[in-house]
Amino acid sequence: MSTPVVVLQITDLHILADSHKKMAGVDTEQSFKQILKQAYLQHRKIDCILVTGDLAQNPCQSSYQRIAKELARYNTRTICLPGNHDDFSLMQQYLNSAQVNCDKQLILKGWQIISLNSKKEADQGGYLETKELDFLDEQLKSHAHLHTVIAVHHHPVPTKSLWMDKMIIKNNDQLFTLLLKYPQVKAITCGHIHQQLDISENNIRIYGSPATCFQFKPECREYTLDNKKPGYRIVKLYEDSSIQSNIYRIENVS
Repeated sequence: MSTPVVVLQITDLHILADSHKKMAGVDTEQSFKQILKQAYLQHRKIDCILVTGDLAQNPCQSSYQRIAKELARYNTRTICLPGNHDDFSLMQQYLNSAQVNCDKQLILKGWQIISLNSKKEADQGGYLETKELDFLDEQLKSHAHLHTVIAVHHHPVPTKSLWMDKMIIKNNDQLFTLLLKYPQVKAITCGHIHQQLDISENNIRIYGSPATCFQFKPECREYTLDNKKPGYRIVKLYEDSSIQSNIYRIENVS
């Protein structure tokens, strides 16, 4: 089998304005740093980092600058997209280097990764504006020869958690109707849910990933924290369009 493109997905960093403050009992910044360190020690060759939203819990210049500085240490092409807690204009201002930025498309060895913005102003839930769906349609139409992964913050399918599913991408039907035209779309990977998800919808793999900080307990009616450890997802993209993906977790946050 050919050498795959290796993608590291991290999500829901929830970095605070003040470094080393805790949220839900977790030092979110230290946990983020430790996730990156372990991922590179364990996998070594990583071609791309996807940061799928909620980078900051308290969006400000300092939080995004600290995130950018840490990501830059790994000298890896990194795409960051906004979550409901983020300020996208600040992200674009401070995550704007050639290496670490908020680009909406990345092409790697027969694959394209398309980043969508599901953030809806003044709403914790997800929504894909017409311009996002039009961009997706345009890129899929003009790059029909490329296998495709779509990255987005909010989940496009139900998680069986009543409180969480109130924040699902509201117009997910429009998304999946559009994707019926494009069989080159092999996977959608999201953040927001702070838990593992791996299902199939219309022959598309749907991945959800654990947060780099605290986790949500699956299949709950109300907001409930889980005792599972922070984690990340590795996605391997092969030339024949096949995908392998696994979740990895850190044992202790020091």
